[in-house]
Amino acid sequence: MEVRFLKQVFEKERNASMEIKKILWPTDLSENAAKALPYVTSTAEKYQAEIHILYVLKEYLEFGAAYGDTDPQADYDRMRKWEKETAEKRLDELCEKFLSSCPLFFRHIRVGDPAKEIIDFMKKIDADIVIMASQGSESHFDFGSVAERVLKCSTSPVLMVPA
Repeated sequence: MEVRFLKQVFEKERNASMEIKKILWPTDLSENAAKALPYVTSTAEKYQAEIHILYVLKEYLEFGAAYGDTDPQADYDRMRKWEKETAEKRLDELCEKFLSSCPLFFRHIRVGDPAKEIIDFMKKIDADIVIMASQGSESHFDFGSVAERVLKCSTSPVLMVPA
């Protein structure tokens, strides 16, 4: 019974062609994340697909007490502004250096939990595929927690590149 069902599914899906119009590449701008870039560019070139590059700024918990005569909220705002400006600059450099041959690319910055933001953004743009590294800059294991959560919760195919 199960074999017949699998054969029916296989016959139905065998003639289906993969059409990729939108690629989502989540990156934390680390060396590990960059290992996915050749797969992103070659897929985009092959399918003439647009690339959506997503960088997620982590949401920080409340700042604790500050020493001296400072305003913790102003310090937080300055740090967040610096982090966003740095990310924008690095994304611009990355796009100019590595994505000039791709037909169309967009860069996006969001704030929050990285895995949740990646999943939400994937749905928002209706990505046909997510291409990402298996671990980012903060992972000390073979498989990163963000990558694992994206893989488990994704509604689109995910190409996980070993980091």
